[in-house]
Amino acid sequence: MQIGLVCFRETAPRRLSYKREVTSLEPTLRPQETKDHRSVAAVRRAWYVAAESRELRDKPLAVTLLGQPLVLFRDGGRQASALLDRCAHRNVPLSLGEVTSGQLQCGYHGWRYDGSGICRHIPGLCGESEGAARRVPSFPCKEAQGYVWVWMDPDAEPDVEPWSLPELGSGYTRVRKTVTFPGSVHATLENALDVPHTAFLHKGYFRGSGASHELDVVVRRYGDRVEAQYIGEPRPSGLAGMILAPGGGVVEHYDRFFLPSVGQVEYRLGERSHFLVTSICTPVTDFETRVYAEVAFRLPFPGWLVRPFIQPLALRIFEQDRVMLQAQTEHIERFGGEQFVSTEIDVLGGAIWRLLRAAERGEIQASDEPEERRLKLRT
Repeated sequence: MQIGLVCFRETAPRRLSYKREVTSLEPTLRPQETKDHRSVAAVRRAWYVAAESRELRDKPLAVTLLGQPLVLFRDGGRQASALLDRCAHRNVPLSLGEVTSGQLQCGYHGWRYDGSGICRHIPGLCGESEGAARRVPSFPCKEAQGYVWVWMDPDAEPDVEPWSLPELGSGYTRVRKTVTFPGSVHATLENALDVPHTAFLHKGYFRGSGASHELDVVVRRYGDRVEAQYIGEPRPSGLAGMILAPGGGVVEHYDRFFLPSVGQVEYRLGERSHFLVTSICTPVTDFETRVYAEVAFRLPFPGWLVRPFIQPLALRIFEQDRVMLQAQTEHIERFGGEQFVSTEIDVLGGAIWRLLRAAERGEIQASDEPEERRLKLRT
């Protein structure tokens, strides 16, 4: 009797790969669907602060405005110039080069450009260096009020001057700070000019620690700006209010927005106390905004006595806003878009957005006759 033997060859267990199938499917576990909308407007025919003047020295400076990589440098006359940060020859960032004889020299092959973007020198080339294809787009550039301003429509002639900080006269102390916020320019400006959030996010620093009060609010919309006037507002509670008006009283309060991206908050108590915060906002990308802020104040006591308290207080408030804007931006991205619900006490956000969209379309007409509406707000 023969017994047949069957041999089984041991093989490695089969490994099933689902990677391709899984990655090609839409996820099931995901946030509730949200309309794919983001409040981002690209207003290009406008001046924006690209840097502080003190930042632009002998080396080229790389900056980004409205998502556009630019390079700033000082020409032979020490004038600020702005070019697209891309060499026409081999697409290398010009900001990696150096300034030679008042011209910007690419660090790769040494092509040199003047402030208008014309190629003036190509090492080793026996013929002319200039040529339309060899030119780099240039952006109008001006220095004013300690800032380098860039007009974001390349090779165009600006039809307005850069926005000017108000003349305040003597007796004022000024504090400047540059802060980057992880949010759109619209969200950043709305945050800077929004009253209701101060009683919660900035409680103890600004509002939220005293009795509530009902205020009358007058909103005035002009062709290129909008302002809100708060009538009958007592001195805000908290540390900021104590600095502004240590003796209490009723303040004059205005919040203002100016196209393309300037926010301003003003408090005044009589002739002796005046507090003005100006936030010049530069949209770096869709969800990154650099704020060049200036706090100017005049108080019944010497400015040097208050200055050491103003700067850390302002930085603390800015940091609270920065953290909240970052959380807002991350959640918008997580849900795939915005879903905002507003009421009339969201006083300026809607008006700012409408002005930005109109400016993006080129439909702005300056007017000194405002559209006016009134509402009530409890703080």
